[in-house]
Amino acid sequence: MFDLIVLGGGPAGYLAAERAGHAGMQVAVVEERALGGVCLNEGCIPTKTLLYSAKLYDGARNGQKYGVTANDITIDHAQVVKRKDKVVRSLVAGVKAQMKANKVTVITGRGVITRKTQEGYEVAAGNETIVGKRLLIATGSVPSVPPIPGLKEGLESGFVLTNREMLDLTEKPERLVIIGGGVIGLEFAGYFNSIGTKVTVVEMLDHIAGETDRDLTDIFQKEMASRGVVFELNAKVTAVGGKDVRFERGGETITVEADKVLLSIGRRPATRDIGLEVIQVYTERGAIVTDDQMRTNVPNVYAAGDVNGRSMLAHTAYREAEVAVSHMLGVRDAMRYEVIPAVIYTNPEIASVGETEATAAAKGLPYKLVKLPMRYSGRYQAENEGGKGIIKLLVNTQTQQILGAHVLSNHASEFIVAAASYVDLGLTLDQIKRLVFPHPTVAEIIREAVFQYEP
Repeated sequence: MFDLIVLGGGPAGYLAAERAGHAGMQVAVVEERALGGVCLNEGCIPTKTLLYSAKLYDGARNGQKYGVTANDITIDHAQVVKRKDKVVRSLVAGVKAQMKANKVTVITGRGVITRKTQEGYEVAAGNETIVGKRLLIATGSVPSVPPIPGLKEGLESGFVLTNREMLDLTEKPERLVIIGGGVIGLEFAGYFNSIGTKVTVVEMLDHIAGETDRDLTDIFQKEMASRGVVFELNAKVTAVGGKDVRFERGGETITVEADKVLLSIGRRPATRDIGLEVIQVYTERGAIVTDDQMRTNVPNVYAAGDVNGRSMLAHTAYREAEVAVSHMLGVRDAMRYEVIPAVIYTNPEIASVGETEATAAAKGLPYKLVKLPMRYSGRYQAENEGGKGIIKLLVNTQTQQILGAHVLSNHASEFIVAAASYVDLGLTLDQIKRLVFPHPTVAEIIREAVFQYEP
C-alpha cells in the first residue's frame, strides 16, 4: 500500500514524487518510457542542447563584427546529437538518484487505473498491481496528428517526424518543411537554419508563435527571414507525400519540396486508455479538469502537467506538482497561472509574462504601454552588434503595477523571472525603482523601462 501513486515520470510526476517522498510519504512512480518525460528526453533539455551548439556556431561565423576572425568553421550535427544524448543521460541519472534518495519506488511500464477499492485506487503497473491512497495523474502529452492525407503514412515511413524522432536525426536534411509555426517549430527552425538546412515554416494563422506579443514576433520573423527561413502563413496543409508538402492559400495550391517534414502543430493531453473512465475522472476535450489545488472531481485524485491542459510548460508542471503535494499534506497553496512566464529559446530569445496588449484590452484593463529598444541596455549593445531587440511593459494606470512584460533579446529567458516576480508580488513602479540591478546586465532594461513610464 502506497500513500501516493504517480502515473508518469515527467516534470510533474518526478518532482511530485520527490517532494512527497521527502515529506515521508510512501510513493510509487509508474513510467512507461524514461524518467524525465518528454521535457528531459525529447523536449526542453535536448532542444536547448542543440540550440546552444547552433548559437556557438553562429557566433563563430559572425565573429568579425566583434573583431574576431576564424577560418574553416564547421558544425558536426552528428556530434551535436551525441553530446545531446550525453546531457540527457546525465540528467536522467540525476532524477533516478533523487527517486532513490527520497525512497520512491519506480516501476517501469504502462500504468492503468483498474478500480477503486476501500483502501484507495488500484493500478496495473507493468507486470504488477499496486494500490495507493491517492493518485496523481501526470501522464503528459503527445503530438497532435491531424487527418491530413499522407501524414500517417509519412510518419510510418520516416519522411514525417515529430520532435522525438527529429532529435535523433544524425544527418541534417537539406530541405526541411516544418508544419506549425509555434514554439517547437520555431526552435527547430532556428537550429536547422543555423546549420545550413533550407527551412520552410508552414503556418495556418497569419502570424507565428500563437498568442505571443505581435510586436516581438514580427521583428523576430523578419530576422529569421533575413537568415533564410521561409515563412508560409495563412497556409492550410492539404497533403503530405512523396517528397513534398502541399498547402492552400487564397484558393491556390502550393507545393514545397522536402527531404524531411517536422510535424509540430501542438500537443494533446495523454489521457487515452489509462483508466480514467473506471473511476469517472472528468475531462474536457481530452484534458483532465482540475481546480487550482490540482484536484480532480474524484476525491484524492490529482492531475498535474500537460495532462490537464492548463499550461503545457515544464515549469508549470513543476509548480503544479508542488501545489498538489502541498494539498495532500494539508498546506495552503494554489496555482496562479497568470504569472507563469513563457519562453521561446531561439536566437534571439522571446520571453513574456502576464497580459499582452490583446488580452489586457479584451479584459478592459486600464493600462499604458512602455516600449524600449534593447539598446538602452549597455550590456546588450556590447554583445549584440546591430541587434533589434525590444522590451514592452504594460502598466496598470490605476495601481501602477506591471500587468505584463515581453522581451525579445539574448538572455531574455534568464531575466524574465524578475518581471514575473514583480507581477506575482504586485510591486508598484515606485517599489521596483528602489531595487538595484547589477551593472552592466541586460536585465537592467527592466529598470530603464520602469523609469520611462509617465502617468
